[in-house]
Amino acid sequence: MTELSQSQMFRTSKLEEADGPGLNPTQNRTMGDIIAARFSRRSFMKGSMALSAIAATVSPVALLAADEARAGTTGSAFNFPEVEAGVDADHHVADGYDADILLRWGDKVFADAPDFDPTRQSETAQERQFGYNNDFVGFIPLDGASDRGLLVVNHEYTNEHLMFPGVVTIAEGKVKVTPATQERVNIEMAAHGGTIIEIRKQDGKWRPVLDAPLNRRITAKTEMRLSGPVAGTDRVKTSEDASGTRVFGTINNCAGGVTPWGTYIMAEENIHGYFLGELPAGHPEAENYKRLGVPAGDYDWGKFHKRFDIAQEPNEPNRFGWVVEVDVMDPNSVPKKRTALGRFKHEGAESVVAADGRVVFYLGDDERFDYVYKFVTAGRYNPKDRAANLDLLDEGTLYVARFDEGGGMEWLPLIHGQGPLTAANGFASQADVLIETRRAADLLGATPMDRPEDIQPNPATGRAYVMLTNNTRRKEANAANPRLNNAFGHIVEIIEAEGDFTATTGQWEILVQCGDPSVAEVGATFSTETTKNGWFGMPDNAAIDADGRLWVSTDGNSMKGTGRTDGLWAVDTEGQARGTSRLFYRVPVGAEMCGPCPTEDMTTMFVAVQHPGDGGDDWEGHGRPSYYEDLSTRWPDFRDDMPVRPAVVAITKRGGGRIG
Repeated sequence: MTELSQSQMFRTSKLEEADGPGLNPTQNRTMGDIIAARFSRRSFMKGSMALSAIAATVSPVALLAADEARAGTTGSAFNFPEVEAGVDADHHVADGYDADILLRWGDKVFADAPDFDPTRQSETAQERQFGYNNDFVGFIPLDGASDRGLLVVNHEYTNEHLMFPGVVTIAEGKVKVTPATQERVNIEMAAHGGTIIEIRKQDGKWRPVLDAPLNRRITAKTEMRLSGPVAGTDRVKTSEDASGTRVFGTINNCAGGVTPWGTYIMAEENIHGYFLGELPAGHPEAENYKRLGVPAGDYDWGKFHKRFDIAQEPNEPNRFGWVVEVDVMDPNSVPKKRTALGRFKHEGAESVVAADGRVVFYLGDDERFDYVYKFVTAGRYNPKDRAANLDLLDEGTLYVARFDEGGGMEWLPLIHGQGPLTAANGFASQADVLIETRRAADLLGATPMDRPEDIQPNPATGRAYVMLTNNTRRKEANAANPRLNNAFGHIVEIIEAEGDFTATTGQWEILVQCGDPSVAEVGATFSTETTKNGWFGMPDNAAIDADGRLWVSTDGNSMKGTGRTDGLWAVDTEGQARGTSRLFYRVPVGAEMCGPCPTEDMTTMFVAVQHPGDGGDDWEGHGRPSYYEDLSTRWPDFRDDMPVRPAVVAITKRGGGRIG
């Protein structure tokens, strides 16, 4: 058994939840520098430190909105009784709404799947049961129905200390974790990937349809294909795949997306943690892997599966870090890793159809000081011919964002042969540019950001909202960043030129700078109509609903000192109420809020509660490490014979009606 301090005890959320190792070696001007330069010249408001902080970080439009809000004319797009922020063992939703557990880790995905038994887990059972740590949630209607469709869910990673009995013991203040076994590793691999399952609404409640023909589990062993410019090239060939096209599995699928033609997008994020070992001396991939933090060795899979040991399979990491597309209408289809969209730590791939029919995908690279991207397809979406759209993602242009202090921005194309992306700089082909997307973006002078995660385009306005979770390595304070260390993050609004999502130029604003507005030093910029329950930190996932409204979920809001859990907030982006936020739903202790997914008719909001119980040290209700035998919560079952279980929740209005 390995002895660890309590602070080192368990695999952290997303492998690097402290906000990432920070691997950008460039001196490119960061978003913080640009914000400071843009706003330090402004002096919109005088008075208290809190008002000065607001003046330094928001636009005149937002300041006007704040003035009008103080006059009591908020004009908010939302109307619901706000949840009280806090922390306890259960979840909570706004009064007048029901939050029903739809699917939990271990629940059956198929009628013939075994019942969940946490003390007798197996790989074969987990392959037919709902996976662990549900993150992205999407809903694809079937036959145009609003009460029947496919739920698609990513399973990002596993927490063995919460999943398995006997993994952890504590004696004399020392935490001991048992070494991994092949059986445990194989169960973890089966708990990764994604779930596709039909659900139907009956008597106002959603239920899974276990005998539905389209139900499917995707795991870290599912056969996949590489497609696009990288497929078949030497840098993705291995001893077991001389073709460079056949890959097994997808891992660390965080946020994702659903395409306009109804396929399921699984974005591979923190792939670095799954690899261990050491490259042979002088190996040509050494600098490439260093830029992505490979190998981190957070998982022991490489001890039992050689493809995760880079000493044995040095090219295997190049086969991960992509966007995966799954045709959900064919349960036997082979998922495709669409290499044209670049390789990095993908957080989501949300899309919108532009006016000319091309499809635009917004992509965040979730690491401190990394970048914001978008991909524009070469072909056009055909709403009358689904089959014609199925390979749209193999051709197009990948762009990276550069923001300037004047409020303008530019999308820089990552095209081989243009600018510095040449053989002289180590890029022999477009495949090289895509395999080393980060290095290519470095050379183009992209703007380093504070952990760009989910990015949501609003088709009605030509704007997109970038969730920047945090960056606690920021060491220089300025007018726009009055706090040392950006612990709470912010949301950047991109205004594409003329509302055209394919545009290569645009403008930007800060929608909100997050944190507690009552603490002047924090410099949060929510509207003054935002209550003590309405502010949040660490924006992560987001959704634009059918009414064009923004919903934001958080990851890390439960950090020590906030006194509250993560949750789902409704955020006004327009008019008098711009910058006003309200708490709609909050998760149990230790959990992260993922999803969210509103249905098109706005009668349901699906959300994912990830890693509940992964913490409790700082909560007075527990006050010690949380693990299988001593959990801070047993949500959602609250049974002594059941561990805590990540789950998807369906939120509906009591008696029917539209959400929010």
